[in-house]
Amino acid sequence: MDAPSYLVGQFLLAMPGIGDPRFEKAVVAMCVHDEAGALGIGLGELVPRLRLHDLLAQLDIPAGEAPNAPIHHGGPVEPQRGFILHTPDWGGQDSIEVAGRWVLSATLDVLRAIAEGKGPSRWVVALGYAGWGPGQLDAEMQRHGWFVTDGSDALLYDEDVETRWAAAFRGAGVDPRLLAAHSGTA
Repeated sequence: MDAPSYLVGQFLLAMPGIGDPRFEKAVVAMCVHDEAGALGIGLGELVPRLRLHDLLAQLDIPAGEAPNAPIHHGGPVEPQRGFILHTPDWGGQDSIEVAGRWVLSATLDVLRAIAEGKGPSRWVVALGYAGWGPGQLDAEMQRHGWFVTDGSDALLYDEDVETRWAAAFRGAGVDPRLLAAHSGTA
């Protein structure tokens, strides 16, 4: 399958043997991809010992109605910066609509709205992001390492982090048990 020229609104799945332990079994929701570079939010790993109520307390936001949800490790870039991927039924200051599928918000107003019970109906929280400079992701797509899939809302919002990577491959019709860690040459 040829990768689309721009991957906004799709998921990148790390292939076995990607060569970077930070992306082992990574599932990355692509939010920006154009000639200037790319940005995605990782959904394949949780931040240990940190949950939403801890994060809200650090930001002096009362937890209110917010569930004590896990926090995803969004990627190695700016790991102290928070991002919320959510349904398009809520939009706030500087929210970015992503291919009509979800919205990316990175300001405190979305956390306050979630705590007040007035936020988006479905959401995930991440710290950090995966970023690529101009042409970098395009070059990576030409080598063994990433698989692209449309994924689903269920993959984003419902799937457990431990099973998300395998479920994403299965959803694309690929049995992850049959994937090889090395690409061949002909």
